[in-house]
Amino acid sequence: MKKCSIGGQAVMEGVMMKSPSGLAMAVRKPDGEIASEYQSGSSKARKGTFYGLPFVRGVVVFVESLTTGMRTLSRSAELAGEAVDEEPSKFEKWLAKALGKDVEKIVMGLAVLLAIALSVGLFFLLPTFLSSLLFRLLPDAAPVWKSLAEGFVRLIIFIGYILFCASVKEVKRVFMYHGAEHKTIACYEAEEELTVENAMKHSRLHPRCGTNYMFLVMAVSILFFAVIGWGDNLLLRVASRLVFLPVVAGISYELLRFAAKYDNFLTKAIRAPGMALQYITTSEPEPAMVEVAIASFNLAMSHEPKDGEACPAA
Repeated sequence: MKKCSIGGQAVMEGVMMKSPSGLAMAVRKPDGEIASEYQSGSSKARKGTFYGLPFVRGVVVFVESLTTGMRTLSRSAELAGEAVDEEPSKFEKWLAKALGKDVEKIVMGLAVLLAIALSVGLFFLLPTFLSSLLFRLLPDAAPVWKSLAEGFVRLIIFIGYILFCASVKEVKRVFMYHGAEHKTIACYEAEEELTVENAMKHSRLHPRCGTNYMFLVMAVSILFFAVIGWGDNLLLRVASRLVFLPVVAGISYELLRFAAKYDNFLTKAIRAPGMALQYITTSEPEPAMVEVAIASFNLAMSHEPKDGEACPAA
């Protein structure tokens, strides 16, 4: 099987494909035309640098993915003719002036910080709080069971959040483009001619999907914090979850890379839960969606060298 240098993300009415050299995006406009654009740029998590070190690179890739994801979602809406012009707030303008930064960068930075805060609050702080309430009724439970229960509460909230997103009409279309992205990459890796007909035959599930990574973060956190311990002080317990979150993200990313690199019983077991969740986070795409994904993929590949190819997360 051929390995590629492209990973991707579904956006509004289109697909973004990320290569080591930059980002390509293709979007279906209301008139049916495919609009595409390319932006050069590389990840800070490069080999030979501090940010490219094992475990460190997982944290870097997570933050970069979140930043890039929000930026490309916003830009794809503009290309698709769905953007709504919104005047920056006085605070955002003041902050941009005080820091000497572009207003757009300040707005995007604040949006990323808000997204991180909401994610941490929903998937880490809320489970800690809920499990604390639960174990007021069972104060004599062993600390390890308390930590494991907290982790399973976190996992339930995560799966519930995905199911809720999948019920939203607009998100359903994004999930269809997610499936188109996976089929396109799978077709290329199978060394088949990259056509809509060939790509449609492939699975919409992919072992390097970000869904796998997010599940691994949840799973690793359950085991990691069970080892760290429970602690009776709620504030210290919350602080420990926040402090060790980058460690959890780093370990999870290395597991994702390991599971995607090899194909044996162990790696299949590691991938299995995330692959199952992709039945929710992806949907079977329409042929027109696959056409958009192929356009984005070809644009990204046209800017890549022919050798040294190795895939990031799909």
